[in-house]
Amino acid sequence: MSSAAEIHVTRDGHVARVVLSRPPHNFVDAEVMRRLAETLLALDHDHHCRAIVLASGVGAFCAGADFSGSGQGEVASDPAAFYTHAMKLYRNRKPIVAAVAGAAIGAGLGLALVADFRVTCAEARFSANFNRLGFHPGFGLSLTLPRLVGEQQAALLFYTGRRITGTEAAGIGLADQLVARDEVDASAMALAQEIAASAPLAVETTRATLREGLADRIAEVNQHELAIQRGQFRSEDFREGVAAMAGRRAPVFQRR
Repeated sequence: MSSAAEIHVTRDGHVARVVLSRPPHNFVDAEVMRRLAETLLALDHDHHCRAIVLASGVGAFCAGADFSGSGQGEVASDPAAFYTHAMKLYRNRKPIVAAVAGAAIGAGLGLALVADFRVTCAEARFSANFNRLGFHPGFGLSLTLPRLVGEQQAALLFYTGRRITGTEAAGIGLADQLVARDEVDASAMALAQEIAASAPLAVETTRATLREGLADRIAEVNQHELAIQRGQFRSEDFREGVAAMAGRRAPVFQRR
């Protein structure tokens, strides 16, 4: 696995900026999810915080779980702990703006969709690459992705695992603002500041109304995803998908 994750929180007025830094690709595991959930919970209890920017301290926004080497055993052996913490992220009460200037892949895409809004650039890449690796989508994406872009676009992204640019993401509603790469962080902060200028109780109650029951529905869907993943992580197709990715070749799946 890559080096230990660092989660930095800085403040700019009523906006908290949460930066995940785990070189080289911001891979995530159960411990990272636990620490992110604890960070957001602390900000929930901070009445001075009215909005959050979720950003990356490395090139990628988040490349998902690391299925190479030792990482494959940690996540694929049983992702239950990972998802237990990940589902807590959806229970945050404060609006979140994700600054996506690099790759948001697999669980990294799921993390980006925890946010209320996504600011991105043409150079960013988004991919729900689960099926290309030989297993069912997770992170609640079976609900959150079609909820955002519609069932047709979600199916296309799931079935193909294709990577789309930030420009394409903005075109299908996956991202909310498309800016120059060097303006992503500043634009995300500007949007968060605009939100923070509104009455905080009004914003939080409006958000709660718009998202009523959503966290529970996502958690329920995730339990279904988890049950399927547990079986498919033991499949030959999953091992082949990971090997093909590592070898930069086309996978040869055998339906077993």
